[in-house]
Amino acid sequence: MAVTVTRTTITTTTTSSGLGSSTIVGSPRALTQPLGLLRLLQLLSTCVAFSLVASVGAWMGPMGNWSMFTWCFCFSVTLIILIVELGGLQSRFPLSWRNFPITFACYAALFCLSSSIIYPTTYVQFLSHGRTRDHAIAATAFSCIACVAYATEVAWTRARPGEITGYMATVPGLLKVLETFVACIIFAFISNPSLYQHKPALEWCVAVYAICFILAAIAILLNLGDCTNMLPIPFPSFLSGLALLSVILYATALVLWPLYQFDERYGGRSQRARDGGCAVRHPHSVCDWDRRLAVAILTAINLLAYVADLVYSARLVFVKV
Repeated sequence: MAVTVTRTTITTTTTSSGLGSSTIVGSPRALTQPLGLLRLLQLLSTCVAFSLVASVGAWMGPMGNWSMFTWCFCFSVTLIILIVELGGLQSRFPLSWRNFPITFACYAALFCLSSSIIYPTTYVQFLSHGRTRDHAIAATAFSCIACVAYATEVAWTRARPGEITGYMATVPGLLKVLETFVACIIFAFISNPSLYQHKPALEWCVAVYAICFILAAIAILLNLGDCTNMLPIPFPSFLSGLALLSVILYATALVLWPLYQFDERYGGRSQRARDGGCAVRHPHSVCDWDRRLAVAILTAINLLAYVADLVYSARLVFVKV
């Protein structure tokens, strides 16, 4: 869905890309533009990151596998984007080119940020000094560079007031990406069913995470596929209702999850020391108490994201073009 981003004090319209000049596509000169050079940096940094790790086999365990997947995935999709722009194939691409590049860049920034934090804290610190550790540290540094590069692309290409653009380039669109990403991290932390089974309140929280994730993912997919007119109600109304419903649901989860996980009156553990699994540090794994705490923090983060989504959605005016 193409949208016009307006504010009551701004009436001008521009088609600027936010980089000071339009990007040249269908030509090798696309690589010499600021955005093209930035994507080359993304390609190089992710390639170096997974190459360093692969050369010494330093990606054992789920956390190492996640980091390797992140770098390989970001490298592959960035390469596809460069090929499409070099060949001028945007019109033949199966997804909306107004929405796809910035959606991917936002996800890639979050992926690389997570790997830049998770990989050194759950894997690198347990490695003995030597070539493998040095390669892992260097890969972490290049992961940080990739994260900054993808975040810079998001900042450059996001919607400005008065600009006609895709919904995913607006603040609510980018917040949708954050909301789904945080939900995926929550799912990873609650992968052990013992954290919530046999407690209806905690099972409700899991249902909240799943419902809100599905709704936000549907909104993203509808925009990527240019299918927003398939809904029985206007898309802006769907977005506002989605944000309001998610705020209400996440508010209940923010109360119930900490209450039943950390309050001893409801069977929780108030102190980390009382969780026997946290007494010994295990490489590549997180103990149950830390998982519970992480989910509580991520629930608060997502609630704030949905509140911001609701506020920004109310301030934007969407006009189909």
